[in-house]
Amino acid sequence: MYQMLDPSTLRVLVTGATSGIGAATARRFALAGAKVVGTGRRADRLIALRDELGANFHPLEVDVRDNAALTEALAKVAAPFAPFNVVFANAGLALGLEPANAASLKDWDDMVDTNIKGLLYTVRATLPAMVERREGHVLFTGSVAGDYPYPGGNTYGATKAFVKQFSLNLIADLAGTGVRATNIEPGMVETEFSLVRFHGDAAKSDNVYAGTQAMSGEDIAEQVFFAATLPRHVNINRIQAFATCQSFSPFKVSRD
Repeated sequence: MYQMLDPSTLRVLVTGATSGIGAATARRFALAGAKVVGTGRRADRLIALRDELGANFHPLEVDVRDNAALTEALAKVAAPFAPFNVVFANAGLALGLEPANAASLKDWDDMVDTNIKGLLYTVRATLPAMVERREGHVLFTGSVAGDYPYPGGNTYGATKAFVKQFSLNLIADLAGTGVRATNIEPGMVETEFSLVRFHGDAAKSDNVYAGTQAMSGEDIAEQVFFAATLPRHVNINRIQAFATCQSFSPFKVSRD
């Protein structure tokens, strides 16, 4: 019988664990017996996860955009939750859907600070120890937007293209170290994603998913769990998934 990794041997860091894919992934690993540290800025949600998941979950209120605070907080995590051998750099967001000429510069800054810089800070704080031990796995939440452009996706799509290329370059850097890297690239997932994108406008958010069966956070968590529990000699470079109801857009043509 094919031998997957025993989840109870995994010490998992999940950033952005307060909702959506992050919360679902924290649950998936913790309920399977892994020790999970979940980070986020909303302490109440992290405490609720701890109450739900018990001794296998450790909440860590920290903003991944603050490199000094993140590095210090992660360095203080002790056994049995450390040292990490799975790091899921999931924290990220989309803001706005305006064309580039009308988009909010603050929204652009927030996406770059979280989706790119926060991800880099997470990797830099955890990767050296995994390389030193020659054992570990870094996973990212990318997006199909990193491959396929759509109107209004400008900076968000660009940040996810960065995540894709950084993950592939990380695989090149890590050859021979025993450390793996995987980019998880979902299409339509019904979480708080659109509610955040539209700055809390529930009507706009609901309209995104109206009449569809989008993927769930749990669907994506299962992909993360699968990649991370494969035998250590197997590395999944990328997992890209659409909801079955979703497909590619036709070419946009502007006519006079």
